[in-house]
Amino acid sequence: MEGVVCTVGCPSNAQLAGRAPQCEGCPGRALCQTSVAVGDPDQELIDCRMNAIRHKILILSGKGGVGKSTIAAALSLALSRMSFKVGLLDVDICGPSIPQLMGVQGQTVVNSSWGWMPLKSPIGDVKVISVGSLLETDSTAIVWRGPRKTALIKRFLKDTFFGRLDCLVVDTPPGTSDEHLTIVKLLNNVNPDGAVIVTTPQKMALYTIKKELDFCRKLSLPVLGIVENMSSFICPCCEENSELFPNSSVEKFAEEHCISYLGRIPVDPNLARCCEEGSNVEQIHPLSPSVKSLKDIAKHLQIRLMQNEIT
Repeated sequence: MEGVVCTVGCPSNAQLAGRAPQCEGCPGRALCQTSVAVGDPDQELIDCRMNAIRHKILILSGKGGVGKSTIAAALSLALSRMSFKVGLLDVDICGPSIPQLMGVQGQTVVNSSWGWMPLKSPIGDVKVISVGSLLETDSTAIVWRGPRKTALIKRFLKDTFFGRLDCLVVDTPPGTSDEHLTIVKLLNNVNPDGAVIVTTPQKMALYTIKKELDFCRKLSLPVLGIVENMSSFICPCCEENSELFPNSSVEKFAEEHCISYLGRIPVDPNLARCCEEGSNVEQIHPLSPSVKSLKDIAKHLQIRLMQNEIT
């Protein structure tokens, strides 16, 4: 139920909304029952748009500051260089950073007869749509409750003319809230491939990842794998590798929870600088350690997507 905090988790089957055992005591139960009864007239249009896209991937993180949006942008660029037709959807409504990362800041979304036309990134062949491109200025604050966020995410899916794509990468805000419930529910009919979870090696970050895994389990959203960001620091002069959190292991955590470990990305000043400038790190610093890591992660992700097609 959008806009309502549910302590147990909404049922993954939309037909059970308001009727499942966990709906007992939920303040939005009556509204969910009404919605199921009358149906959502926008869902058919959303399904039509999304069925033209082969793969749908959600990028999740348990907490902020782990580089989730950076990984979402970098993976989108990496997949596009692997001959994928890629779209990048930013549903981080209150903190959109994708326009800056993809170099489309200042560009305006055009509303055509086919719908909203996504922006074409100048640093890679990726179609981008974000609330950050709909604001009057970069300093405009978005102070919205859940229903308004839900309505905008629905418009992104229903009205954006992505066309035929191989992959749609969805950058979500940290945690598990209205945006996550909304996007998973709206994509339920078109079988999203699953979620890529981004974390750092800190124990606190790994602790919050357990909540993301529980969220995915409750909503029957497959977990494609976990990406370890800021894993170490590689000196740009001598290339010495220094572990930042030597007593923590994301790879071991992934093994214990039966999750695919997609790879690790070191702290790279070149990558950080490119993010600030809205440029492509592979084009400017092709030999940076983060570039090789991102390529390997994109290849592992490609294999998982191919496995999904077979099954």
